[in-house]
Amino acid sequence: MATAGFALVVGQAQAQIQTPGTAPARGPDAPRDPAGPDSQGNAPIVPDAEFDQALPPLSGDINAPLEPMPADATRTTTAPATSTATPAPAPAQDAAQAPITPGTLPPAPPADPALAQPLEPLSAFNSTPLQSVADVKGEDAPDIRYVSEVRGLDPLGLTDEFNALSALREGKGKADNATQVAARGREDEQLAVRLMKSLGYYDGTAISRIENVPGEKQQVKAIVSATPGQLYKLGTITVQAQPTTPPDLVRRELPLKTGDPIEAARVQGAEANVSLKLPQQGYPFVKVGERDILLDEQTARGDYTLPVDTGPRSSFGVLRTEGDPVFDLKHLNVFPRFEQGQLYDNRKADDLREALVATGLFNGVGVQPVRTGTILPDGTEQVDLMVRQTRGPAKSLSGGAGFQTGQGVTVEGTFTNRNRFPPEGALILGAIAGTQQQGISGTFRRQNAGKRDRTVTLVASALRANYDAFEAFTGTLSGRISYDSTPIWQKKFTYAYGFELVGTNESVFDFGENDRVRRTYGVLALPGQVQFDTSDDLLNPTRGYRLKLSLSPETSVQGSVRPYGRSLVEATAYYPVSDKLVIAGRVRAGSIFGIARDDIAPSRRYYGGGGGSVRGYGFQRLGPLEPESSLVPGDEDRDEVKDLRPIGGRSLNEFSIEARYRFGNFGIVPFLDAGNAYESTLPNASDLRFGAGIGGRFYTNFGPMRVDVATPLNPRPGDAKVALYISIGQAF
Repeated sequence: MATAGFALVVGQAQAQIQTPGTAPARGPDAPRDPAGPDSQGNAPIVPDAEFDQALPPLSGDINAPLEPMPADATRTTTAPATSTATPAPAPAQDAAQAPITPGTLPPAPPADPALAQPLEPLSAFNSTPLQSVADVKGEDAPDIRYVSEVRGLDPLGLTDEFNALSALREGKGKADNATQVAARGREDEQLAVRLMKSLGYYDGTAISRIENVPGEKQQVKAIVSATPGQLYKLGTITVQAQPTTPPDLVRRELPLKTGDPIEAARVQGAEANVSLKLPQQGYPFVKVGERDILLDEQTARGDYTLPVDTGPRSSFGVLRTEGDPVFDLKHLNVFPRFEQGQLYDNRKADDLREALVATGLFNGVGVQPVRTGTILPDGTEQVDLMVRQTRGPAKSLSGGAGFQTGQGVTVEGTFTNRNRFPPEGALILGAIAGTQQQGISGTFRRQNAGKRDRTVTLVASALRANYDAFEAFTGTLSGRISYDSTPIWQKKFTYAYGFELVGTNESVFDFGENDRVRRTYGVLALPGQVQFDTSDDLLNPTRGYRLKLSLSPETSVQGSVRPYGRSLVEATAYYPVSDKLVIAGRVRAGSIFGIARDDIAPSRRYYGGGGGSVRGYGFQRLGPLEPESSLVPGDEDRDEVKDLRPIGGRSLNEFSIEARYRFGNFGIVPFLDAGNAYESTLPNASDLRFGAGIGGRFYTNFGPMRVDVATPLNPRPGDAKVALYISIGQAF
């Protein structure tokens, strides 16, 4: 019946098309046929039996061929058996609906002879792909130039950051074609949107376009226009965390407040502050979760929620260790600066790791908190520290070289076995070979000896020195206990004390004989030193100051015993004028008291001049000189004033100022020095000698390389006009 219904509808529609305006009325208001519902007016157009009889027989074989169409088949229309309507002339049909009449089709056009030719063999087919614009090289390559501009970001302060990341700027104004320029512009659209969102402009949009440059055929202008939209600010701030001590700890360490712009850097920095500060206050296992910010377009506010897993409040337990047994637990316990049961602070755990790194005996060392589950009486959980050790090379070779006018070339080499006598007992063998000094030394050094940062040193050395002031063959045995700074851990207060046993044979000027003679001295000294240091770096300070006092009670044995004292005080200061310019100054004064100058071994007297003193003058050239009467007439080797040799003094004063200007890894340092050495016990300001010059610096990761050129401003007869100094490290 569904099929019949479909035929009925189609038939009625066709009848209406063929005889417009004669279709019977339908619906509840249509006039009733007096013949009743069974009259012929309501009978189906094609009875079911007739419709079924008209259908062609269907074959059960789905693979059977279709029956051929009759050659003279024409389109017919079946009309209802009876109709009360008078048929009207059918409207003209268009060509698409007209029935096909045999013999009316135009003749087929003649076949193209080329289509009848056989295909070209595949072996002879040219498979070279077409060349694209991007493939063109050399002189035939398209020369597309463009300039780029960004608009709308300057009020937000984002223009510089945009330009640093821009794809258009990265292309340096060159592209293969305009399509590539457009693609870069679309990348910059996304960049501008990201940057605006990072400042809280979450409705920001950006669009790029390309414009022709008037008068330039192969140059275009790429413009990225940004529209920030409204600025979103923080609404309610919610922290989801376990109870803490104090109760508001997490919220206090989250520096965000309602009304702040939702800036990515500010929000991320605040969350990082939580991760940083809580482990310093007893929560080593804190974990900051993923934030949630719900934006409201109507109020331009964002409600912020941050989940934080604080973990247990903890206290320090004991040390554990694993990995290579570089140090046992007994020596490891020398390093901590905390007590068991003290509230956990990860800064003290980091300090422990840095102290282990400073020993130089590890390739890697880690310090990690480990939960124990033990609850202490104060409610905190005991947390042990696991020290993971990875052994590093204990042996090393090092060397250095320098040159100073008056001191010549100096080359030093050192072999160190840092753990020859565990733990941390180092054996150091050194040698020095220079134009004016040669020597060898052996050193035993134990670091962290029973106490962190305490160093015990024993040194035995033999040295030959040949300077204008003296020639000496010296043997030394010394010991020292010190509390020193290290490159990793610089300390404000350091000290050292020890002993020296010195035996030396030296040339000395004898005023009685008016000539130099050789004498042997024995010296016992108990040197001590204290220093207060607020500078920001050991090798290249830029701010702060240092105060140092050295005092050495000594006894000189040369025919008789003569006790005396040597003292030296030094102050340095560093002031940063700008990021590139530092003003550095130094004042130093020394005194030897309780003994006559001529009873002191020449190697232990005070001298001025040289790279670490008053530059512009030769090494040890400042101070009292031999009398001119020592010059023997006719002595070809010493017949001029310049050959008068220094004899040293009992006091010293020096002043220096430098302007250290740095650009990148290089620097320029103009300087002015002043000072002298005196025969008197105390220094004075008379007869100051001035030197000035300029230096160059090359900054490396182990300190600056220094080259200074200086000239004396008020030279004495015989002083050189120019002095050169090459070494490692600043002058002071």
